[in-house]
Amino acid sequence: MTRQEPVAPTPVAAFFDVDNTIIRGASAFHIARGLKQRGYFRNRELIRFGWEQLKYLVFGESQQQISTVRNEALSIIKGWSVAEMAAIGEEVYDEILAMRIFPGTKALIDEHCAQGHEVWLVTASPLEIGRLIARRLKATGALGTIAEHKGGFYTGNLVGDLMHGEAKAVAVRELAARRDLDLSRCFAYGDSMNDAPMLGAVGHGCAINPDSRLRRHAKRHGWPVQDFRGRNPQGRRSIVRASLTGCVWMVMTILRGVGHTLLAPLRALKRRRQSPRPDAS
Repeated sequence: MTRQEPVAPTPVAAFFDVDNTIIRGASAFHIARGLKQRGYFRNRELIRFGWEQLKYLVFGESQQQISTVRNEALSIIKGWSVAEMAAIGEEVYDEILAMRIFPGTKALIDEHCAQGHEVWLVTASPLEIGRLIARRLKATGALGTIAEHKGGFYTGNLVGDLMHGEAKAVAVRELAARRDLDLSRCFAYGDSMNDAPMLGAVGHGCAINPDSRLRRHAKRHGWPVQDFRGRNPQGRRSIVRASLTGCVWMVMTILRGVGHTLLAPLRALKRRRQSPRPDAS
């Protein structure tokens, strides 16, 4: 009688969206604020990018809008050093992102890790941001939008497409094939209908801090819903309003700076005219 070797269990993974699922607000927006404070953005670039963000928040998401925001972001980072961006990302994480993590989502990540599950972040933000957050949260890794770089500098192009919508589900399935994951035993968490394909690709989908469409979709599919936004009854609306306020603040700050620069010579001339003239000798 031959002895049978025990069969190793198939690994299980949990996939987490990032923005408004793990972190309150948009991680890329917070990184952009940190870059602005360090002088990386010219005023006209931030005004242009801020305008596209405002349209996104006010009018909602469309494929054209996503493409426009993507192209604006890529044009801004063209020529930037990858290593320098990574270093700044570490600083911005400590200054901003660490304080905006939902404790409830962090507890879910810790629980999956404690059970020996792989934990992957899946985000439309640049892969470097996803990997940074994953490492800080002690997750397995990240899947994200890949900005092309050559010789250590960003080219302004993408490798593949934006990690968004159905692309997230495709990436999850490809990862599962490479790592021999049984998706029927895996978990996925997201906050918007853009995450629905990913949630539907696994056996255990869960809506976290969902928008109204995903909440209805989750109810139809029997997915659990968890809300870690606190007692604010406005829910996601407050997050959008806060992000909108942040964009407006950024644009107004830039405009005030530009106005101050343009008006400085006129103010100096006015002060000279108003100052008393010395008596003629």
